Amino acid sequence: MKPALVLLAVAVLAGGPAAAADYKAPRTSFGQPDLQGVWNTHFILPMESRPDTPSLTLPEPEAQAFARKLAVEVANLAVFAQDPEVAEISGDTSRSQLAIVRGQRRTRQVVEPADGKLPLVAAARAQMRLIEQALRTQSEPPFPTDGPEARPNWERCVVGFGQPPIVSTSDINPRQIVQTRDAVVILTEYGPDLRIVPFTDKHGPAIQASALGDSIARWDGDTLVIETVGMPAKDTIRPFPTLFVTASAKVLERYTRVSPSELLYQYTVVDPLIYTGPWLAEYSLYRTDKPIFEFACHEGNYSLPNILAGARERERQARTGSATR
Repeated sequence: MKPALVLLAVAVLAGGPAAAADYKAPRTSFGQPDLQGVWNTHFILPMESRPDTPSLTLPEPEAQAFARKLAVEVANLAVFAQDPEVAEISGDTSRSQLAIVRGQRRTRQVVEPADGKLPLVAAARAQMRLIEQALRTQSEPPFPTDGPEARPNWERCVVGFGQPPIVSTSDINPRQIVQTRDAVVILTEYGPDLRIVPFTDKHGPAIQASALGDSIARWDGDTLVIETVGMPAKDTIRPFPTLFVTASAKVLERYTRVSPSELLYQYTVVDPLIYTGPWLAEYSLYRTDKPIFEFACHEGNYSLPNILAGARERERQARTGSATR
C-alpha cells in the first residue's frame, strides 16, 4: 500500500472528531480542547480477540466471568511463578474487570480489523507465538545477553509503560496531561515517562530521538493527534500484551475527551515490515482526583544482573560440558 493511502486509511479508521459524538470538551484559556488532568487505567484488556470471545463487547455478567478467567490465566503464567504478589493482584476485583469504553465492556483493544486480530505478516505472527509460549513456560526469552546495553529499555528501567503506543492497562498507570499553546506534556507514572510534544508538522533529526521516540502533535477538531517515529530498535518487542513496534514504525495516537470523566485513547502502528495494513486499537482512560506518585524501578531491579549472571553460567557449562543442578 502506498504511504499516502496508508495515512488516509489510518485517518478513516481512527474516526476523527466524530468519535466524540455530541460531547463538546471545555476549552483552555488559549482555545484548545481541555484534556488536562490525571487520567487512569485499571482493568484487564487483551490485545486481540480470542476463540472464546470473538465479539468486541460483552454484557455485564459474561464480562465479569471472562475477566475472572483472564485473571487466573495471568496468575498462572510461568513468567510470574516466582512473584507471589501476582496471584493476589490478579484476584483483586477492583482491577480484574474488563475495560469500559463509552459504556460498553470491551474484550480486546483491537477494533479494526473487525475480527480483532493484528494484521501481522506471517513471520511476525510466528514470532509472537514463540514469545507467548516463552511467557507460559518461562523458556529462553528472545533478547541478547552479551551485556546490559543490549537488553530492552523497559527491562533496564530506562522506560516504563509510557512508550507510544501505551498498551499495558492491567496496572494502575495514571497519565497526567498539561497543555500550553506550543506543546502538550504527558507524564506516565509507571516509569516515570515524560513526553514534551511540540505542536509542529516537522520531526527533529533522528539522532535526537529518545527512548520514547520523536513525537509531534496537532489538533484534528477536538482530537489531539500525536505522531511518533524513531522508536528504539531494541524495544521492537513490547510485553504485556505482546506488540511489535520497530524502529521504522510510525505510531499515531489520538486523545479525544468524550465526557467530563472519560478520555478515549486510540492508536495504530504503521509498519509494512510487520503489518499487512493499518489497524485501530482503543480503550478509555478515566479522570481521577489522585495525584501522580513517584515510581521506583531501578531500586528493586534485581532481574537484570541475575539474567546476565545466568547467561554467563550457561556459557561456562557449555565450555566445560557440566550442568549445575
